[in-house]
Amino acid sequence: MLHVTLADPFIALENLVTPAAFRQTPHFSRWRPVDAARPAMSTSWWQWVASTDSLTARLIAAGGEKQFRVRLLRQGVGWPRADEARALGIAPKRYAWLREVALCLDETPWVVARSVAPLTQLKGQRLEGLGERSLGSWLFRQPGLIRGPLEATSHPPLFACMSGIESDCTWGRRSVFYNGGLSLLVQEYFLRAMADDLDLPSR
Repeated sequence: MLHVTLADPFIALENLVTPAAFRQTPHFSRWRPVDAARPAMSTSWWQWVASTDSLTARLIAAGGEKQFRVRLLRQGVGWPRADEARALGIAPKRYAWLREVALCLDETPWVVARSVAPLTQLKGQRLEGLGERSLGSWLFRQPGLIRGPLEATSHPPLFACMSGIESDCTWGRRSVFYNGGLSLLVQEYFLRAMADDLDLPSR
């Protein structure tokens, strides 16, 4: 049994929660390589889902005069879902750092994201101090960063409902980032509100 204490500097997480709070949604395993989803995806959405640059920068540019902000939904220590553990190559019931956020334009969530990293790999990374800064603001500054293959889904981010956010999404994507000894799974879901505000196709 792992005992988590706030004396451990690399897991002194703001808004620490229990594993049970992070596993209340069903397993979410219907992911496929992004190229396999391409035939069902419009060109407009392909440019968003298949992009490999900073999503934060893209959202700010697309939002124009709208104010961008990151809303921290939950952050803490818990167990990854089975499909998340498989993506990271770890056992399902191993403690992980979990972070859920909404990326908002003028307070309207356009994207919700869930990030997962093995707890044993977090020492010295200081991810717990991100607060309401975007993960990309840290991630894309890391030297030697490698991004694994993109996967896509059309199924909703059920964790968003737990934070009172409408979970109707157009597309979701995920990939694992590797930086030295750290493996970080980043899952991002483009919400219907974004499609409506940017007048994007339904798919």
